[in-house]
Amino acid sequence: MATSEVILTEAVPSLGAEADIVKVRAGYARNFLIPGGKALEVTPASLRKINNLKAKRAEREAREINEAEAIASKINKLRLTLKLETGETGKAFGSITAADLLARLSTEINDLVLPKHAIVLDRPLKESGEHQIVVKIHPEVTATLRIEIAAAPKVEQPAEEEEGTRRPRRSEA
Repeated sequence: MATSEVILTEAVPSLGAEADIVKVRAGYARNFLIPGGKALEVTPASLRKINNLKAKRAEREAREINEAEAIASKINKLRLTLKLETGETGKAFGSITAADLLARLSTEINDLVLPKHAIVLDRPLKESGEHQIVVKIHPEVTATLRIEIAAAPKVEQPAEEEEGTRRPRRSEA
């Protein structure tokens, strides 16, 4: 297997971030990374450019962490109250999932964009009371969302027809 070393010029998922020197298969580098502008061949000239890429990477990472900390402070201050329908015995109908919490968070905080798996739940919430949920905003930044689940008894809808007033079938009419 022929391999070659390349310097990444931008973050490539499952490979590395900009300014990383990685070993990849020669065909992958030659046909995808280098023509797409995602990598440079390792040469003395490209090694001198690596300092510029490292500065770019540090700036991007610092900006991402600052944005994540700002979002974390908003989430830490937030306290949500959710209602969960329950029956007469107190058993819950349905549950509150991470998707429900993510949708509610995006309505509470404008311009909030979190990945699908940012909210960490072991299982959907079915119990009323106070809960603290971990939200992973960035690999280095987490927040704690405090929610209170209130039990709302389900209201039974009255039946439309009474027992003695049945509509005739088409064949009977």
